[in-house]
Amino acid sequence: MFGNFIKDFLSIFFGGILGFFYSGPEIGNYGGVFGGLRQMFDVPKYIEVFTKYKDTLTAGAWVGAAFLILVVIAALVAIIWVALFFGKRLWKKIVGDKVLNQDLLDEIDNLKRELIKVAREKDRILGLKIAYQGYDITEGEDGETTSGAKKEGESRFYKLTEVDSHYNDPDFVPREYDNTWDLEELCDRFRNYACNNPDRPWRKLYYEPKIIRLYWASLSTTRLIILQGISGTGKTSLPECVGHFIKNDTTIASVQPSWRDRTELFGYFNEFTKRFNETEVLRALYDSKYHEDVQFIVLDEMNIARVEYYFAEMLSILEMPSREQWVIDLVPSGWPSDPKFVEKGRFRLPDNVWYCGTANNDDSTFAISDKVYDRGMPININSKAAPFDAPLTEGMPVNYKYLEKLFQEAQEKYKVSDENMRKFEAMDAYVIEHFRLAFGNRIVKQLKEFVPAYVACGGTEIDGLDYVLCNKILRKFESLNLAYIRDEVDDYVLYLDEHFGEENMTECKEYLLRLKKLF
Repeated sequence: MFGNFIKDFLSIFFGGILGFFYSGPEIGNYGGVFGGLRQMFDVPKYIEVFTKYKDTLTAGAWVGAAFLILVVIAALVAIIWVALFFGKRLWKKIVGDKVLNQDLLDEIDNLKRELIKVAREKDRILGLKIAYQGYDITEGEDGETTSGAKKEGESRFYKLTEVDSHYNDPDFVPREYDNTWDLEELCDRFRNYACNNPDRPWRKLYYEPKIIRLYWASLSTTRLIILQGISGTGKTSLPECVGHFIKNDTTIASVQPSWRDRTELFGYFNEFTKRFNETEVLRALYDSKYHEDVQFIVLDEMNIARVEYYFAEMLSILEMPSREQWVIDLVPSGWPSDPKFVEKGRFRLPDNVWYCGTANNDDSTFAISDKVYDRGMPININSKAAPFDAPLTEGMPVNYKYLEKLFQEAQEKYKVSDENMRKFEAMDAYVIEHFRLAFGNRIVKQLKEFVPAYVACGGTEIDGLDYVLCNKILRKFESLNLAYIRDEVDDYVLYLDEHFGEENMTECKEYLLRLKKLF
């Protein structure tokens, strides 16, 4: 009888567990989770079974029955405790997430309020500054200063309007040019000027003839020149001295680490003052619309910020096939009081401006990407030239139209020989096969424009080819696995010796050997 008691008593408990999964008469017809729990905790059934067998149990069976009852009670209590424990944790998580989310929303609201306070304080200080400078400041209904800073009829481009006034002055006399020199004379004359000129402090600057030729020849193929190398070799001084030489001062823009977009170059429209905050770069660009002087703008320490961020628009615009497409948007719409060359808020870049970026390659700077290198002409300045004696030399204005005319004449007179072009094309196939790199149409175009100008400046065709190959193609080897191509370097040097002669292509060979020493 005791066995039947155990069977009937435990069937209630375990039948409830089976009820979690299915229902049926054999388990009490309780189905589902809640039905199973209901059967497991059905106390009247337990009492009914106990009453049924109490008169038939012996003393030993009573002990076993008592133990069985305690086990079932303990199991039920354990189930209740587990349910309460996990239910409490789940409740805390739900409520806690809601509280945390609400705390975050409250913090965001607080930050927004603080930001509004800071903006209002900035506007108040700006209003005081403008009022101090003599502009009209009105006050709104809420006590905040309003945008009455610009008087009616005044131009929102203060610096550009000053340029208009300067060139519209009846006493202004346009510059005259002496267009009787050639490119080689230009290079020699500037080198002597940098060494010995009457314009202090621009004297005692020594440059190798090759550097000067590279600089002027690079103007024939691109609007962006990258002067790179170790610090203290005169990278910034070179374009700055050129500006004094051509009697049109170079504009220096010191790049900051925070530069991220085009507003750092051109400026931005201030909605509070209703004025455009012009930079010196924009002023120099606008000034260049009034004359034909060659104009240089230097981006000093250009890679202290990412060039692809703040100069991205310029890189795209200067690649446009037509100069009529060299247009930037300054403001959304035009005002009647806008400067002469700002039409409907747009400004077309002048044809006579070149950009020079100086770059140091160290841990404090960013690497210049292939996109920038491909569109510009890099010139490495890693050493100082030896001092030399030069006659006292005066500067001279340089007309950009005459300079571009000399570049065009050089392309006809010193066209790259068919033999060297065939060698260059064969080398393209060799580099593709062994290094998985290709020259590209842009580099071939730059080669055909740069090499003739370099020859016209006093260089040789083979040295011009050497420069383009080294600085436009081999430079890409740095992005490859140098350990993988190490064995290919010696074969490539032999290839250059075989096709161009052992005495030529020295810059390429020296560069390849430097790469090889890295591994």
